[in-house]
Amino acid sequence: MKTTTFEIPGLLLFEPKCFGDTRGWFLETYNRERYAQAGLDTDFVQDNMSYSQKGVLRGLHYQKPNTQGKLVYAIEGEVWDVVVDLRVGSPTFGRWQGVRLSKENRKQFYVPPGFAHGFRVLSEAAQFFYKCTDFYNPQAEHSLLWNDPDLAIDWQTDEAPLLKDKDAHAPRLRDIPKENLFVYRP
Repeated sequence: MKTTTFEIPGLLLFEPKCFGDTRGWFLETYNRERYAQAGLDTDFVQDNMSYSQKGVLRGLHYQKPNTQGKLVYAIEGEVWDVVVDLRVGSPTFGRWQGVRLSKENRKQFYVPPGFAHGFRVLSEAAQFFYKCTDFYNPQAEHSLLWNDPDLAIDWQTDEAPLLKDKDAHAPRLRDIPKENLFVYRP
C-alpha cells in the first residue's frame, strides 16, 4: 500500500493494492494492522455512506465535541475532497488540502480530528464512504462556509453547487467562535 503525506500534518492518502484478473478485481479496503504500520493507528466506530448527484457539495462539516477522524473514499463516481485545518496554533491553521477520489483511482483520504471536511461531486453521481472515529452527533455538528473568500478553496469547477441551506449560510472561518474550533497538539 502506498501512503502519501501532505504539508498539513496528520493528513494521509492511501493507495491500497488492487489485485485483478479476468474475473474482475479484489481490494482490501481496511486492515487495522496494515494501516497502523502505514501511520493510521486509530479505532473506527461508525461507517457511513452517501449518494449524491453531479454538482452536489457536502460540507464543510465538523463536530465538536464528538470530534471525528474520517477515512473516506469514493465507491462509485468521482469527487473533489477538501479539508480545512481548524486547529488553532497549527502552523497550517486555515489552510486547505484537496484530493481527487474516484472509483478508478481507489485512493483513500484520512482526515484527522480537528478539520472541516467536504466534497464536490464531479461525475454524474457518486457513492461516498466514510469510516469514522467517533459517532455522529447532530447537536455537535458545525459548518464552515464552503466558499469563504479568506480560504480561496479551488472546488475544481465554476458551476454553482447544489447545497443544503445550512451549508449555504455557514459562517466564515474568521467568524467562528474560538470555543468551536480545536487546539493544535503536535
